[in-house]
Amino acid sequence: MEKPSPSDIRRAFEEAGQGHVFAHFEKLGEKEQAHFIAQLREIDLAELDRLIAEHAGEAHDATDFSDLQPAPYVRHPANGGDPDQWNSARKAGEAALRAGRVAAFVVAGGQGTRLGYDGPKGTFPVTPVLQKPLFQVFAEKILAARRRYGAPVPWFIMTSHANHAATEAFFEESDYFGLGAGSVHFFTQGRMPAVDFSGKIILEDKGRIAMSPDGHGGSLRALVRRGAVDTMRAAGVDILSYFQVDNPLVRVIDPAFIGFHVQSGSEMSSKMIPKAYPEEKVGHFCKRGDRLLVVEYSDLPAEMQAERTADGELRFLAGSIAIHILSVDFVHRVGSGSVDTRLPFHRAEKKIPTIDAAGHAVRPEKPNGIKFEMFVFDALPLAKNPIIIETLRSDDFSPVKNAEGLDSPATCRDDQLRQFARWAQTAGIDLTTDESGLPAFAFEVSPLFAEDAETFAANWKRPASPQTLTAGTCLGEADLPE
Repeated sequence: MEKPSPSDIRRAFEEAGQGHVFAHFEKLGEKEQAHFIAQLREIDLAELDRLIAEHAGEAHDATDFSDLQPAPYVRHPANGGDPDQWNSARKAGEAALRAGRVAAFVVAGGQGTRLGYDGPKGTFPVTPVLQKPLFQVFAEKILAARRRYGAPVPWFIMTSHANHAATEAFFEESDYFGLGAGSVHFFTQGRMPAVDFSGKIILEDKGRIAMSPDGHGGSLRALVRRGAVDTMRAAGVDILSYFQVDNPLVRVIDPAFIGFHVQSGSEMSSKMIPKAYPEEKVGHFCKRGDRLLVVEYSDLPAEMQAERTADGELRFLAGSIAIHILSVDFVHRVGSGSVDTRLPFHRAEKKIPTIDAAGHAVRPEKPNGIKFEMFVFDALPLAKNPIIIETLRSDDFSPVKNAEGLDSPATCRDDQLRQFARWAQTAGIDLTTDESGLPAFAFEVSPLFAEDAETFAANWKRPASPQTLTAGTCLGEADLPE
């Protein structure tokens, strides 16, 4: 389809009441004008009009949560779940993997700014000894799954406009970590313009709209719009393992999780962890009527977050950690954006750099506008037969979000070391740990050597494997027998 001309675009923005964005257009150079017009082509004016009508002006009243109930979930065997049920699910998941039905999908549009790191977050070094970047950790988990199940397991990576080129270059320089260029697919996330409280698009500069990513929920329509869903279908993939780039502990390919999804006929399945304390900053899996949903920690009233059952357990216990299984047909239905299935946008009031009428830079001291974003968990109420399973925090969740303190590189490093130590002790290795489970020295286990305690023990006990652990040991592919 032929692109609209600059004059057509200008007319459309003027008719939509957004003609002010051209206030400085004639002062721009030719290349600046072309870049500006390219930005405007990204904007769906009809969608923006709808969002302004819904979200501009004063913030809406708080939601009524009086009918909200805790969501049901499948307990992990370590916490009273049925081992036979989990074994059955694992076998079903392994069958789906061997049939080539599964792909991995990571949301990786973020930069490492909050970590004091200059570059895409996925390139941030994270492992205890070798300092492997996040992308390499995930790549090795996918490569291990390919070898274990004899299946392709393609990998889809959603970047942002800010880090797309750098991410692709990083993978090229790393030779795709052995996965092969043809099986790693990159595409960019969509963006949305910011508006002021009267609904006018904000200019960041004379020739630049204030644009921001459309949220992790935008990943579903990006999968459709960028052709990723078509690529999956052509490869026979109908199950997508979704995770976010900041969590190196995640089981990228979890056969039991996949199996629960398959056996229940689910369109969207999710993992939960029991909240550590009432104020923990994770979403809450809830139920309203016959639908499952997630309520953000910032939205659920504090008194409800603190409610406890008769046995002292938090009533709203199930915390969302952004790990999901999605059916590809469901992604297509939601991502195609029909009225009945499109995800809602959320309003976020922000301090947005802008310019005044004369074109001078303005750095606001308080929120001056609205950004629009979608959340992937809002797809849950739209899914048929959704299921939530419990996972262990110690084996699946240790995000790197902050430079220091909670959820930092230091806490993640320690969590990785604790996991490796548990695996080693399960294999019968005499390893000294402190009260928190930290080993007396740092060592590292590649996903190519083991994915859990069971595979660690099996590979450690093979004759070709090392028989001692010392500080700085890095178990990997080279330590496996031929």
